[in-house]
Amino acid sequence: MNTQVEKLEDSQVKLTVEIDSDQVTWAIAKAYQDMKKDFNIQGFRKGKVPRAIIEKMYGVEVFFNKAADILIEQTIGKAIEDNNVDIAARIGQEGIEVVEMSKDHMKYEATITVKPEFTLGDYKGLEIEVDKVKVTDEEIDAELEKEADKNSREISITDRPVQDKDTVIIDFKGFVDGQPFEGGSASDYSLVIGSKSFIEGFEEQLIGKSKGEKAELNVTFPENYHLESLAGKPAVFEVEIKDIKVKEVPEINDDFAADVSEFETLSEYKESIREKLLKQKEDQQKATVENKLIEMAVKNADVKVPKAMTEDQMDKNIRNFEARLNQQGLKLEHYIQFTGQDMAAFRESIRDDAEKQIASRLVLDKIALEENVQISEEELDSELKEIAKYYNMEFEELKKVFPAYEKEALESDLKVKKVIQLIVDSAKVTEKE
Repeated sequence: MNTQVEKLEDSQVKLTVEIDSDQVTWAIAKAYQDMKKDFNIQGFRKGKVPRAIIEKMYGVEVFFNKAADILIEQTIGKAIEDNNVDIAARIGQEGIEVVEMSKDHMKYEATITVKPEFTLGDYKGLEIEVDKVKVTDEEIDAELEKEADKNSREISITDRPVQDKDTVIIDFKGFVDGQPFEGGSASDYSLVIGSKSFIEGFEEQLIGKSKGEKAELNVTFPENYHLESLAGKPAVFEVEIKDIKVKEVPEINDDFAADVSEFETLSEYKESIREKLLKQKEDQQKATVENKLIEMAVKNADVKVPKAMTEDQMDKNIRNFEARLNQQGLKLEHYIQFTGQDMAAFRESIRDDAEKQIASRLVLDKIALEENVQISEEELDSELKEIAKYYNMEFEELKKVFPAYEKEALESDLKVKKVIQLIVDSAKVTEKE
C-alpha cells in the first residue's frame, strides 16, 4: 500500500491510497464469496455459481464495488495513522472516491477534515468587569412568597363572582359557523383567569360571572392559529361555571417559618434564604465569568472552524436534544412541527452555537498544549472513582473495563478544566456596584 497526503483549503487534506495487486485479488475473491448467493443463474444452485461464470455474464467489474468497499474499510485507518492525519470530523461516504479500479490495482482518494491551524492570541491576564453580587430584601420577600404559594390551598367560594387570578372549573362547547369543532369542548376544565392559556377574550369574559351561571362567549381565533381550519374565524363558546376557587395563602410569620423550614423564627429563615440566594448568584457569576473569558480567548485567537466539524457537532447536539425529549415522552419531529420549522431550519437555528462550541474546544485544547498541561494518574483515578460511584460500581472493576478511547476523552476534558482555571486565575476581574 502506497499513500500520500496533499493539503487542501478549509482545513482539509486529500489522502491518496494505492493498493497492490495481492490485496486487490484477495478483496475481489472475498467480494465473490459475499455476493455469490445473490446470483440466480439457470443450471446452478443458488450460491453455487462459479465466479468465472458470473464474470462472463456480468463482466469482471461485477465485484469491483464490493471489493473497493472491503479495501477502503481495511486500509483507511492504517493510512490515516501512518500519515499522522489529525482527523477532526467524520469521513462521509461522499468524502471517499475510487479513482482507479481493475482486477489487480486500486487507487482511492479520501478528503479529510483536520484540526485547523491557527495562532493563539492573549488568554492570560484578560480583564473583565462584573456586577457586585448582592441579595436584596425584595428578592428574599419574593422567595418567601413563592414558598407561601407552594404551601397554599385552594378553597371554593360562593359569595362573589369570578375575579382575575381565580381558578374556575368549567364545562364548555365551541362552535364555528354554528357547528361544533374537534377539540372545542371539555368538562370539568380547570382554568386560571389571567393565564392567557385560552383564546384572547375568553378568560376576560368570565370575569364577573357567578358559580352556576351559564354564558355565551364570542371570540376570534388568531390568524396564525396552528389549525388552518380555525385560523382567523369567529367562534362561540357555551360555558357553564361549575366552581370558583381561590388560593388561601398562609401568613408569613414565625409560625410559617417553623412549618416550612428548620428554623424557629422568620428572621433566621430569611437569613438562610439570603445565604442560599447569595451562593446561587456567586455560582452563576462564576459560570458567566468563565464563559466570557473563554469567549475573549477564542476571539483573540481568531480561529476558523471547518464546516465539517460544525456539522458533526450539530449532529451530536441534535442527538442529545432528542434523547432529552424522549425522556419527557416527546418526539423530535413533533417538537419541530410545533415550533413551525422543518429539520433544515432547525439545524440552521443551532449552527452558531455548535460553531462556538467547536471554536472554544479548539482554543482550549491548543492552550493545553502550549502550557504543557498534564493529568496525573491520581487525578484520573479520582475522576474514575466518581464515575464508579455514579454507576454503583467498584472502582477497580470500572478501571478494568473502561475503554482506552473513553480514558483519553476524560483526560482531555480534565486538561480543559485546568486550562479554564488557568485563564480565570490569571484574569483581572473588577467588581462594580
